[in-house]
Amino acid sequence: MNRSLVNSELSLFSYEILGLVGNGGAGAHDLLRMAKHGRILDWAGESQYYAEPKRLAKLGYLDTRKEPGKTRERTVYTLTDKGRQALADYARTPVNVTPLKSEPLLRLLICDLVGEEVTRASLATLRDDIADLRQRLDDSERNAGELPHREKYLLLVNDFLRGLLDLHEQLVDQVEREFDKPRRTPSPASRKGRGT
Repeated sequence: MNRSLVNSELSLFSYEILGLVGNGGAGAHDLLRMAKHGRILDWAGESQYYAEPKRLAKLGYLDTRKEPGKTRERTVYTLTDKGRQALADYARTPVNVTPLKSEPLLRLLICDLVGEEVTRASLATLRDDIADLRQRLDDSERNAGELPHREKYLLLVNDFLRGLLDLHEQLVDQVEREFDKPRRTPSPASRKGRGT
């Protein structure tokens, strides 16, 4: 069980696409819609949801078939044996914490350059975004029953994402508490060990 089992042709996003295609198949628009609805897991550009399935089909991980769409024919992708094998190989590899891209943490990184007042005000707007994401998770939880073969796993993901939203809310609370405290000036001795 090591990372060498992971195919160098495939990225984390490739495995996500293969997983979203799943047993039933999906069109590129379906993949984009799923990502946009969940939003909290939508970390690729919109065009990637069209480009990556095509690439995976060319490499033999997905098959394609044409189906009638609302206005024109659409391409539906399904897993090939090679695609299923790639997922099986990937599933046997160790799991790492994915590097985190976080706007709230970036705002704290630049706080000393822009000021606490503006940082506090901008981070407070996160509460509205959290509320929107909680609503989307509620919708996802209700819809999980429509996929009985995946329901247990989708609910586990939902619970994890709720915990992540809780962490964001705790961060906003902590920032507000910390920024309410009077600011301490570091002593000259403590400044010596710090970078500029």
